[in-house]
Amino acid sequence: MARSKPSKQLSQAEIDGFLTAAEALHKSIIKPFISPHCEHYRATRTLHEALLKSVREVTGKEVEFIQWNTTGPVRPKAE
Repeated sequence: MARSKPSKQLSQAEIDGFLTAAEALHKSIIKPFISPHCEHYRATRTLHEALLKSVREVTGKEVEFIQWNTTGPVRPKAE
């Protein structure tokens, strides 16, 4: 049985699946309402930063499923 050579990049379908899973993980990380002074909060923030960094590295773009902060859209809509 011959071994196949692994690809060097994800296909677009694999990237789309990765983004879907990343968005679900993002939502599960930010959903709990816990004190920012506890260890669990700090651990989830560390995980969240790693998730966002990996999405940027895989896609080469900013994370699209995070569009809001406390003051409104992060990027204004193009007119």
